[in-house]
Amino acid sequence: MESQNVYEKPVTLKNIMKFAVPTIAMTVFMSFYTMVDGLFVSNLIGTDALSAINLTAPIIQLVTAISAMLATGGSAVIMKKMGEQKTDEAKEDFTFLILVNVIVGIVMCIAGYLAMDFIFAGMNLSAEVERYCVEYLSRYLAFTAPILLMNNFTLYMIASEKAALSLICSLAGGVLNMALDYVFIAALGMGISGAAVATGLGYSVTAVVGLFVFSAKKNLLHFKKPVCRFKVLAGAAANGSSEMATALVTGIVTMMFNWTMLHYVGEDGVAAVTVIMYALMFASSLYTGYSYGVAPMLSFYHGEQNHAKLKKLAAVSLNVIAVISVVTALVSFFMAKPLASVFARPDNPVYDLAVTGNRICAFALFFIGFNIFASGMFTALSNGIVSAILAFSRSFVFMLIAMIALPLLFGVNGIWLATPAAELMALALSAFMFLKYRKRYGY
Repeated sequence: MESQNVYEKPVTLKNIMKFAVPTIAMTVFMSFYTMVDGLFVSNLIGTDALSAINLTAPIIQLVTAISAMLATGGSAVIMKKMGEQKTDEAKEDFTFLILVNVIVGIVMCIAGYLAMDFIFAGMNLSAEVERYCVEYLSRYLAFTAPILLMNNFTLYMIASEKAALSLICSLAGGVLNMALDYVFIAALGMGISGAAVATGLGYSVTAVVGLFVFSAKKNLLHFKKPVCRFKVLAGAAANGSSEMATALVTGIVTMMFNWTMLHYVGEDGVAAVTVIMYALMFASSLYTGYSYGVAPMLSFYHGEQNHAKLKKLAAVSLNVIAVISVVTALVSFFMAKPLASVFARPDNPVYDLAVTGNRICAFALFFIGFNIFASGMFTALSNGIVSAILAFSRSFVFMLIAMIALPLLFGVNGIWLATPAAELMALALSAFMFLKYRKRYGY
């Protein structure tokens, strides 16, 4: 069987990177064209519109949270069954989970529109920024179901040995997004609503291609008459709870950043936070892409109880992440000014805030990769509880402690210091969990 040949290859750096490079490129490019969205908005509309995109981020993270839970949790459950040679059952579960995604997407879209009038109340925003927020979010929500499908099909293509196709879809979606950004915003004058529609259409590329790909019976995974197994849904939800927690808490932390910045600096501070988050997201996409790439391998080897390959894969992965961490941290620190100048002119108050913030937050990149991999590894090993503890502690508990304490001590700089401080605390917890479960899983 062709899939067995792929997973039975020796665990070497070369073979791992063949599996992981397409997903790394995919996540990097996806983060890149999200940055391009911000670039078009900040330069063609203004930094108020850039602030609005960040203020809508917590709501968008809710969509991301549900899709991340179903995608990563479902992928781990299904690939474990593939490793156990339960192929027909895995395909039935796969189809069932995709249908669940469609239903959840429709429900979330309707709920978002019903809650639209209450979402931004009480933030004390200027009338223009609030108008931008409503305009952007109302267009974005229309694409909720395709976005959920996109996140799921991305991982299932990787698991089905179609990582290259997943990358092509991401590239095509990104190019479409960037082209439509220019057409809708610059040429047609649609403003921030044009940016939202362009993003939604870009994300929809993978969703549409995935429907065709997984309809073909020749693929390792393909649609089959679904069987409604709520135990599988519960298992996928529990197993992917860490990714959901990460996305949800990212939204909460974004709100905390925004509120704190509004208190200390005002709406210029929110725009600066947006620039910093773009930089961190771009660097973190390297780690996320690598973790997504090796997750099916971890799940498969766990399913067949191949401890030798698990151990080798974990060791090589830690070395790869260490190298990426050093490179991204140094690049982020020394490229702070050029990055800020792309989004704001040097005479704009946002520029100085973004330069300082990026240089401080760059230190977090020494730790983020290990934390992302640790959480992803336990998800792939079907230990959603440990993965959730790591993700929740890192993204919320430690960040909350840092966000409360450090601004009181260091003012605005304390807001930036919160990220590296939280990631350092999370690294200690990740190392503890990694060592604690080493004998159980044999890595």
